[in-house]
Amino acid sequence: MEPRATSTIALIGIVTVSDRASRGEYDDRGGPAIDRFLETHLSSQWSAIRRLVPDEAPEIEACLRELCDEDGCCLVITTGGTGPAARDVTPEATEAVADKVLPGFGELMRQVSLAAVPTAILSRQTAVVRGTSLIVNLPGKPSAIDDCLRAVLPAIPYCIDLIGGPRLETCGGITAFRPGGSP
Repeated sequence: MEPRATSTIALIGIVTVSDRASRGEYDDRGGPAIDRFLETHLSSQWSAIRRLVPDEAPEIEACLRELCDEDGCCLVITTGGTGPAARDVTPEATEAVADKVLPGFGELMRQVSLAAVPTAILSRQTAVVRGTSLIVNLPGKPSAIDDCLRAVLPAIPYCIDLIGGPRLETCGGITAFRPGGSP
C-alpha cells in the first residue's frame, strides 16, 4: 500500500455497525453523535464519509479497507458492535485489517467509561493503524461516544502525524498533545 498524498481537507470515515439500523428498523444515533463531537472539537477542515453496515465481519472489514485504502481517510471512527454479544464483531473485524494494534486507546476508553457505568468492563473498544489511517472503535451509546472521544482525541492528531496523515487541530476545550509542543 503506497502512502496517499495529504490534502488540506482531512477525510474522516464514520461507520455505524448495527444490524437494526442498517435494516432501517431504527435511526442511527451513533454516527450523528460522532459527527456532532467532531464538529465541536476539530478546528481543521474535514469532511465525513459515512457508512452504515450490519454486524457482519466481512462487511465491516470491506468497509474499513475501502475507507482507508480507496477513500483515503486519515481517521475512521466506528460505533457499535464492541460488546460481548455473539453479533458484536467490530473489534475482530478491525484487528483483521490492522497493520498495528494500539491497545492503549481501548484501555483509556474503558477506564473513562467505568466512571459512568460498571458494565464498561464488558466493552471491547480498540484502535489500530492500517497504512496511513487510524481506526478507532467506540461503543454505540451517544453519551459513551462523547466520553470516549473526549478521552482519546488529545492523542489522535499526533498519531495521525506519526503515520503520515494530514495535520488535525483540536478546539472546544480539547488540546491535542504533540511532544515538545511541536508545530
